[in-house]
Amino acid sequence: MTREHPENPSLEDMGEDFWNERYRSEKRIWSANPNRHLVAEAADLAPGRALDVGSGEGADALWLAERGWRVTAVDISAVALEKGGAHARERGGDVAGRITWTRADVTAWTPPEDAFDLVTSQFMHLGPGDRARLFPALASAVAPGGELLVVAHHPRDLEEGVPRPPIPEMFYTGDEVVAALPEGEWTVLVDEARPGTSTMDGVAHTVHDLVVRARRHA
Repeated sequence: MTREHPENPSLEDMGEDFWNERYRSEKRIWSANPNRHLVAEAADLAPGRALDVGSGEGADALWLAERGWRVTAVDISAVALEKGGAHARERGGDVAGRITWTRADVTAWTPPEDAFDLVTSQFMHLGPGDRARLFPALASAVAPGGELLVVAHHPRDLEEGVPRPPIPEMFYTGDEVVAALPEGEWTVLVDEARPGTSTMDGVAHTVHDLVVRARRHA
């Protein structure tokens, strides 16, 4: 990392320049596989309109598009979106045409209301103030009858010695997500700290991911 992008960045460091530099640093910084919780929770949903918030290099958007979804993929990094578009074109068929790549800073951007049958945010770690704005906006973007899926590293990972960024305020529980859903308008289908195994620097760790899935009443 450069001095402008330190090895242990703060939340304030993680803006557009930080992410563009990180995505330039390697051919892929994430695997080409969709997030396992998206696959588990969305595989049986009928395809419609999806919003992928924090889409990165596009693995989740591609997985959805290959299943017939029309996807709006949003990320702060133009470099990540360029990679995602290239990966989509490599897939051939109609995949690339089903995805709209949108550069936006989600701390200031507001998605259209009632517009998507699925809104998914996978491992979007922001500060408390930005989350307080973002979660209600994501809920408002879900069309009646649609679903919201929020996945994140659970704060218990810090307590159990999993090597996560030492920034406690970037972690949160399901209570924070559920509190953003207007009372009486939603059914919470899943709210759990889901265990799994992740290998970091050659060491296998038991990790827990927050998974919140909720359906807006039709």
